Amino acid sequence: MRSFLNFALLLLSEAISPSSGERLLESGSLNMCQQESSFSASLFNFVYTPSNDSARVNIVATSSIRGKVLFDLTVFTYGYQVIRRTLDPCNMDRDLDLGGLCPMSAGKLSFIFNVPIDKNAARQIPNIAYNIPDLDATARVFINLTSEGKSESVACVEAKISNGKTVNLLGLKWATAIIAGLAMLASAVTSGLGHSHTAAHIAANSLSLFGYFQAQAILGLSSVHLPPVAQAWTMNFQWSLGIIRVACMQTALSWFQRATGGTPSSIFDSLTTISVQVAKRSIEDMKTTGLGYLNRRANASPGSGAYVVYGIKRVAFRSKIEFTNFFMTGICFLYLFVILLVTVAFGFKGFCEFAIKKNWIDENRFLDFRTNWRSVIKGILLRIMFFSFPQVAILCFWEFTQADSPAEVVLATFIFLGAALSLAWAAANVIRNARQSDMIYRNPAVTLFSNPRILSKLGFLYVHFRASAYYFIVPLICHALVKAILVSLAQKANVVQAIGLIILEAALLIATSVLRPWMDKGTNSFNIAIYAINFINAIFLFIFSDVLDAHPLFIGIVGVILFILNAVFLLILLIMVIVLTAVTFFRKNPDALYHSIADDRASFMKSQAHLSKATELEDLAATARGSGT
Repeated sequence: MRSFLNFALLLLSEAISPSSGERLLESGSLNMCQQESSFSASLFNFVYTPSNDSARVNIVATSSIRGKVLFDLTVFTYGYQVIRRTLDPCNMDRDLDLGGLCPMSAGKLSFIFNVPIDKNAARQIPNIAYNIPDLDATARVFINLTSEGKSESVACVEAKISNGKTVNLLGLKWATAIIAGLAMLASAVTSGLGHSHTAAHIAANSLSLFGYFQAQAILGLSSVHLPPVAQAWTMNFQWSLGIIRVACMQTALSWFQRATGGTPSSIFDSLTTISVQVAKRSIEDMKTTGLGYLNRRANASPGSGAYVVYGIKRVAFRSKIEFTNFFMTGICFLYLFVILLVTVAFGFKGFCEFAIKKNWIDENRFLDFRTNWRSVIKGILLRIMFFSFPQVAILCFWEFTQADSPAEVVLATFIFLGAALSLAWAAANVIRNARQSDMIYRNPAVTLFSNPRILSKLGFLYVHFRASAYYFIVPLICHALVKAILVSLAQKANVVQAIGLIILEAALLIATSVLRPWMDKGTNSFNIAIYAINFINAIFLFIFSDVLDAHPLFIGIVGVILFILNAVFLLILLIMVIVLTAVTFFRKNPDALYHSIADDRASFMKSQAHLSKATELEDLAATARGSGT
């Protein structure tokens, strides 16, 4: 157990320290910040390294300004002004070759140069700016046209500044994925060994943990502007929605889209000539500041030569996935996972039969699985549909708005309907069997837990609830569906998203707190805590939506609080799941760790092994009485 815990904590250790490297400040795009701006950049790269006291600038811009200009530079950190300087391009180093800026001429401008930074200017930058992960800093430049002693602002551009450090960690992604996978595997193994009570607890907690991962990922898909640290944090969980970049897959998906009548986007092939800007205000604000060139189609080039991305497209860009491949990427990984699990299930069935013939294992080992393996595999497929339903709904609804190709729209339609109808059928069957059992036996648990086929195929929908709350799977499915609709179809209405998510998460939190539908106190507390954090995150999202017109410093502080709160909560959840899973394999009877559930399900959940032995004893008794055949 100790070695398992050490391995798991080693996986988590990278989450404590953000990725680091050389001290630098950098920016990758210029955003317009003034209506009718006379200057726009299609490409901008800036890197300042204090070790060599210079900054490298690469810019391709279009200007309609003619005459002498002054640059009014202001640097803001978390909403506070830290640097303000006025720069005259005519007084800058002549060796920089800034032809076209002194005086500024209309047309397309292109510069690649190094700017020396003197020691006095470098001292104005606090050392902490190089160490805070996902720094929230902005450099804003007003271009002022001067003539006859008068000055007029003709353009405004601003750049987000980063120090290269982030809480978006590859190690954390692997750690969370591996721990969640091991917990689900442990549930399957303990169930196969006959410890159904333990398996139900592990399955319930691992499923809730995975749902929390998805909630974090969905938070990042909202079109509300998130502070940099919150954006980076949510990127750690996009794998739970199948958003994983594999280069060869991206090539194949672009080919498939082209072959089925679509036009693949090529945003990453064009980064040397255009800038991609991550939206930093609400969509409504951008329309009033001259950034209203957002297009319904991600692969349509805006007139400024730059893209503005937000919400789902923001996640796609940060994941280095072409916008038009977003839907297919998530769906492909889901079905690859399905194929893998079904193959493993068939392989394990074959191995068990072979091992029994060779007398490697007892013939009663994994008897439940070997007897009802068809129902078990159907249950696996339905279980995957259940925990992947938020992913399927979001991706399919998003594809309906994008129409990347006719074939992909048809595919999205069939995938969504297949998942939704399958879950509806499964939930209806659970409710029907529970009601019949209640009518006949005055207890819904009798049929739900005594019939091995129902338990193997549909048990994942109700085993983690108390028997009288078998219906609660319906509110959970509806919650996932409404949440998917809000996130995918309301991308241009971020305030609607924020308010809708608050109402949705509050309703679920209140319902679970009042009804307490899970099978015991510990599982109820585990899930209610997750829903409470999801509700708090929805409140944070509302604050980020600019409805309250909060000061940028307050927004930045709330973003840091969101990161710290969820990081600490995640650590607690993972430790709980790790300990619960590890203890299971070091107890002869792990079911003894848990109190018996009040619905008497244990008396109905007789394994096939016990039934087989009981049948043998009955046959022997009949033979002894002389009534045997």
